[in-house]
Amino acid sequence: MQIFGLIIFTVSILGLLYLIAGYPLVLALLARRGPPVIVKPILSPVTVLLPVRNGAPWLRAKLESILALDYPRHLLQILVISDGSDDGTDDIAGEFSACGVQLLRVPQGGKARALNAGLARATGEFLFFTDVRQSLDPGSLRHLISYFADPSVGVVSGELVIRDGQTQAELNTGLYWKYEKWIRRHQSQVGSADGATGCIYAMRRSLAVPMPPTTILDDVYLPIMAFLQGYRVLWTDGAKAWDYPTSLDVEYTRKVRTQAGIYQVIQFKPALMNPFRNRLWIHFYSHRLGRLLIPFLLAGVLGGTFALPQPLMVVLLVAQSGFYIPAFLDPYIAESSHLKRVTSLARTLLVLVAAAFAAAGILFQPHKDYWKVTRIHSSGTS
Repeated sequence: MQIFGLIIFTVSILGLLYLIAGYPLVLALLARRGPPVIVKPILSPVTVLLPVRNGAPWLRAKLESILALDYPRHLLQILVISDGSDDGTDDIAGEFSACGVQLLRVPQGGKARALNAGLARATGEFLFFTDVRQSLDPGSLRHLISYFADPSVGVVSGELVIRDGQTQAELNTGLYWKYEKWIRRHQSQVGSADGATGCIYAMRRSLAVPMPPTTILDDVYLPIMAFLQGYRVLWTDGAKAWDYPTSLDVEYTRKVRTQAGIYQVIQFKPALMNPFRNRLWIHFYSHRLGRLLIPFLLAGVLGGTFALPQPLMVVLLVAQSGFYIPAFLDPYIAESSHLKRVTSLARTLLVLVAAAFAAAGILFQPHKDYWKVTRIHSSGTS
């Protein structure tokens, strides 16, 4: 039994070390020798797809942001797909009909169904996917489309910039997102990223296929479909969208959704797990699948510690308590305290780990609707 515990501990600690430090190091080294990409200005018809469920607080500003894009208006088809909204979203979209904005009402059925309806109506050579809450840099669309001058490129994702938060937890969430962008940037330099940024990405319409109605992550499913057809999925910081930070409980819900979506994509496309069919399988394993394994690896380290000899067992238990105890104490630490930086960071990491664990629930609730209206503290809508 002790040997079994030692094996669990060893495998778990090595797995964590690889995912946290080893893979980023490998990625940084590989990115230096990645294939080039052709980027030059092109202008082609684009369909803007904006799925919305009860997005009235943000829709007017969003449409103004889209109409302010530095892209010829006559080349834009702007579709607002209202997924059973009942908060005035449809009325606001109607205010912009004179500007060429088209409203497509569909019964409430989730984001994938709404986007499928939009895909069926789309006429542009390229598709631009965006969400209702984030504002767009005026040059973002023109920059994304310039990547399609390279015939190997199927999808291009822009950068989501999180504004500075008001609390330590919001700052930590923004820090995590910076790390995630670093991963995507370097994956793109290696050859292809394993997904896109949902609020700002473009793809060739010829590569877009209808999604299963229960699809959680369009920004992973559609890029993966392009990738499996032999095209590259790239990331660029030259196209930006801005968003407000969210509270930790909102971020937990969002992470459950995104991690559950990875389980689902694996179910939909098991070829991703096949090294002979997925040319960048090591990145999918190390990034997407690795995030799902972290809760179980942490549990393996904790459980396996009890199989270690003294005094090593006590030393490692104390070391691990230095992570878990501050995380549980954080809600009781004042925001003005210097300890908050430590406790809030520990709690944020633990919440993200808990979200990855909870995401496994999709295996038991495959038809659950994960598309919810996000509330943000900074806009006063929480």
